[in-house]
Amino acid sequence: MKTSQILQQAEKLVNGDRNKTHGDKLINHKNIALLWSAYLEIKITPKDVAILMVLLKLARTKAGEHNIDDYVDACGYSAIAGEFNS
Repeated sequence: MKTSQILQQAEKLVNGDRNKTHGDKLINHKNIALLWSAYLEIKITPKDVAILMVLLKLARTKAGEHNIDDYVDACGYSAIAGEFNS
């Protein structure tokens, strides 16, 4: 899969299927941040959630078989973090 295809797939997921399945990305990341903050007893922001999900996806590339979805999802979460930071 070429770079442009990975990025296009990530964009489709973030603004299409995943948005339909999980709802608004900011609301979803805020909910995750609240739960993680309570569990860890530290403040987690929606941007932190997106960055931590990028790290999770990158960690998955180190074990098991090659899975293009890990790279696509990492791009998507990175874009979400960038959106939340602007």
